[in-house]
Amino acid sequence: MDQTDAAARHVPVMLEEVLELLGPALAPREGVPAVHVDGTLGMAGHAEAVLRADETVRLVGIDRDPHALALAERRLAPFADRVQLVHAVNDEIGEVLDDLGIETVTSAFFDLGVSSLQLDETERGFAYAHDAPLDMRMDPSTGTTAAEVLNGYDVRELTRVLSEYGEERFARRIATAIVRERESAPFERSGRLVELLYATIPAAARRTGGHPAKRTFQGLRIEVNEELVGWRRALPLALDRLAVGGRIGVLSFHSLEDRITKRVLAEGATSTAPVDLPVEPPEHAPELRLLTRGAMTPGTAELEANPRSASVRLRAAERIRPTRAKKGPR
Repeated sequence: MDQTDAAARHVPVMLEEVLELLGPALAPREGVPAVHVDGTLGMAGHAEAVLRADETVRLVGIDRDPHALALAERRLAPFADRVQLVHAVNDEIGEVLDDLGIETVTSAFFDLGVSSLQLDETERGFAYAHDAPLDMRMDPSTGTTAAEVLNGYDVRELTRVLSEYGEERFARRIATAIVRERESAPFERSGRLVELLYATIPAAARRTGGHPAKRTFQGLRIEVNEELVGWRRALPLALDRLAVGGRIGVLSFHSLEDRITKRVLAEGATSTAPVDLPVEPPEHAPELRLLTRGAMTPGTAELEANPRSASVRLRAAERIRPTRAKKGPR
């Protein structure tokens, strides 16, 4: 593969909007280059654009997928002197920055969920349209596979995963069918699971709401990769390392991720002072200023050019004072 592979395979979503929101934080301050951390580097489409936006900005790119990191490294080779790539999960952002000797960053970005790379590499089992091993790990070198979840969880645990993470209204029916079916042979490939879902979900329900496997595969993927658990940890950690005047942008592709982002950013942008106080004490003032009214969504042209962007939501915020957890700057 050459360094153009990632660019050819990946279209960064809402790129112009992301650059516009993060732009004020990317320029040098008092001669000191900005530090931008991309917590979900993927194939580096957004990261490359950030590096091109200012010739001094320094990038810390984090990703749990070794294949994505390899592609990103090739893509970002022209900027190698300003780039540090790290194999880690986004909720390890604090340890990553500590190891690099970085106290605060001036901008941060997260593009959540499964990547185009992972969906398009059918042998990894993320896509229900192709028969493949039931893996679904974003980092294939560690962790529990989707097959191990399907073959090891009881009905109650499977129901929780499919209902909470997949938002599947037939979760218990599907979980019961999985446990019954695996008694004859363990689940190993996605094709067999898709067949079971077609047989289990009522015909009337299959005619609406997209592919009948969509929600089950989403639930399994989130469970396997601990995506929501990790994001609940990662976002506050990233905000804690954001310098005053620094900005953060988050792309979410489903409501579960976006709900966490919305809540955490809203809390940071809200005063903690009692409502009946005549004067707000400085330590209770908001830490963040929201940069988007609600969540931004793709424009018509982008939706037509990239149908995968249909569900995306973009939120952003700026740190306007030191974090409440600290009495002064880091």
